[in-house]
Amino acid sequence: MPKRILQGVVTSDQNAQTVTVSVERRFKHPLLQKTVRKSKKYRAHDEHDQFKVGDTVRIQECAPKSKTKRWEVIAQ
Repeated sequence: MPKRILQGVVTSDQNAQTVTVSVERRFKHPLLQKTVRKSKKYRAHDEHDQFKVGDTVRIQECAPKSKTKRWEVIAQ
C-alpha cells in the first residue's frame, strides 16, 4: 500500500530531530457549499535538523519512531 504524502508548513523546530508541521486542507461544505479550511498538526522526524519555522515541507508516513511521531520529512 502506498504511503501518504502531505505538504505543510513547519510551525515548531524546538525538539531534537523533530518538527511540527501544520497541514491545511480545503473542502466544500456539503450543505452550505462554502469552502472550509481545516488544519491539523503532525510531528515529523527530521534526521539532520535542517528545517526551520516557516519552511514548506513534504512529510511521508512511516513506522512509529516515538510515542507521537508517525511521519518523516522528505528531503527536498
